[in-house]
Amino acid sequence: MRREAVTKTQKSAPLFDRLALIGVGLIGSSIARAARAQGVVREIVAVSRSPATRRRVAELGLADTVAETNAAAVAGADLVIVCVPVGACGEVAREIGPHLRSGATVSDVGSVKGAIVRAMGPHLPEGVHFVPAHPVAGTEHSGPDAGFAELFVGRWCILTPPEGTAPAAVERLAAFWRALGANVESMPAAHHDLVLAITSHLPHLIAYTIVGTADELAEVTRSEVLKFSAGGFRDFTRIAASDPTMWRDVFLANKDAVLEMLGTFDEDLAKLTRAIRRGDGKALFEHFARTRAIRRGIVDIGQDSPAPDFGRSHAELAPLPRPYAASSDD
Repeated sequence: MRREAVTKTQKSAPLFDRLALIGVGLIGSSIARAARAQGVVREIVAVSRSPATRRRVAELGLADTVAETNAAAVAGADLVIVCVPVGACGEVAREIGPHLRSGATVSDVGSVKGAIVRAMGPHLPEGVHFVPAHPVAGTEHSGPDAGFAELFVGRWCILTPPEGTAPAAVERLAAFWRALGANVESMPAAHHDLVLAITSHLPHLIAYTIVGTADELAEVTRSEVLKFSAGGFRDFTRIAASDPTMWRDVFLANKDAVLEMLGTFDEDLAKLTRAIRRGDGKALFEHFARTRAIRRGIVDIGQDSPAPDFGRSHAELAPLPRPYAASSDD
């Protein structure tokens, strides 16, 4: 993605006056850092249910104001991003609904979208723009110290606005995410959930299973399992180190799509099992050659680098020209 340095004449007004972040873990703290670095908001208000997290957010200077309650955080905000586990989003929407400013945009960062629309939508009043979002980015770490401004650079952010959402509100949020370095695409919530079930949710389920199986074997050979972990197993342990609360909620919220993909995976696994049992090298080779080509395709479109993953540095967050400026009519 081409980026140019921002000059004083290129800079436009911030896209939003006040950003309220509900939840300041990896994603929330990265949004705060990136939004401040790019100057896309004038003020940041943050809130967390944990007093310890609120204190740490203040110590890190991630927000101009650290609120005590969700209701206080959203007062006067023209952009609210809910950065809590999927299972908690409905209750958050119920809490903040009566306190939202007319014309505000409410979004989230959950990796399931259909459940978010159903849980949050009924609690948001008329005159508020609801634009669910999923920044497809993250690490295995969590908490306000884990975030960094470059997290979204070159990654996708998928928007799933419900039917009837004002196009101007969708584009304004898209401009926000582009300023943070992300590529943006919109799609229906149901389609998003099906796509992510195979590209994200099922791989996490498999990783949790494999690492759990290895842990059971390690009751006898723990030192060997850890000592001789090859790159593939190390990758699985990184994925399986993700936030258990978040992923519990993801699987429960997107169970239909995950079960559909899991059924397809079981069928493919059965085919490979038969090939191994029968010594069918041709079938194994053809399958591995096809999947290797998929990996090459991911690298070719810029979604990953062919460089080794461990120790790989992150891309820098480059200043972006922002042709879109918020108006008082939005």
